[in-house]
Amino acid sequence: MVPFPPAATEAGFAALTRAGLLPAVTGLLGRDDVVPFTEGSLPVYAAGDDLVLKLYPPLYRDELTTERTALEVLHGRLPTPALKDAGEHDGWGWLLMERLPGRTLKEAWPALSTEDRRRLMPELGELLATLHALDDPRLAALPPAGWTAFVAGQREKAVAHHRRTGLDETWVAQVPVFLDAVDLGTPPVVPLHTEFMRDHVMLDGGRITGLFDFEPAMRGAAEYDFVAVGLFVTSGDGDLLRRFLDGYGQQVDPRRCLAYALLHVYSNFPWYFREMPAPPAPTLNALATAWWGSGQGTPQ
Repeated sequence: MVPFPPAATEAGFAALTRAGLLPAVTGLLGRDDVVPFTEGSLPVYAAGDDLVLKLYPPLYRDELTTERTALEVLHGRLPTPALKDAGEHDGWGWLLMERLPGRTLKEAWPALSTEDRRRLMPELGELLATLHALDDPRLAALPPAGWTAFVAGQREKAVAHHRRTGLDETWVAQVPVFLDAVDLGTPPVVPLHTEFMRDHVMLDGGRITGLFDFEPAMRGAAEYDFVAVGLFVTSGDGDLLRRFLDGYGQQVDPRRCLAYALLHVYSNFPWYFREMPAPPAPTLNALATAWWGSGQGTPQ
């Protein structure tokens, strides 16, 4: 059997390719009908038409524990993949799960009519609300150890983080003032997907068939999940967001959503500015309304 490479550092992992790992994957599964997926931060492979294998290099083994916990708790309560098997080989962790039917909402989106998009929004809102309402003691194992401490830590390094992403200084200068002015309070801690986006929702025959990719799952403030909703589901379209919130059953504060976007682990505002509609004024307050306001917006 072909061994898996060490991949104990970010540079070592980045040097690997999914095709290069294929001999080790086929040996692990004992089958040759294995095809790599091109999307995702971790190596994922289709095994025939019914199974998916996800790999976790030594560098990211904690993410296996997170995703395994989430799948074990959520399956049967949400349309998430059933976990079939799990293990470790050569220091790598792996999960074998069922393959959800259909294609991602991201793939389907360009061909969807305006009415189809509008129809899906309340269903997506209900799906996220169901996740946030779950109360299972096993979910206490999800990171972070403390939400308040996590937010404080993200706040301390926010300016440095946004400078590293290449955000223009006219925006960077507004970050500390804006964060100081937004009261995030002490919200209830709920299960979070953290990347609730078109890429991770499956659609088949116009019907939502699944939600996947839970390795970055956390427990924290519900509005942290609305960062991805506003950016990657409704994409600045206030009408779609309003419909999403109708299904979710609760409004959100645009300024708190933007604050969590600024504090998000994977925050990258230069990228967002390339993909999202421009705010009416170059201020963070205007940006919050443009991207997370639920009035009529610009369709994407």
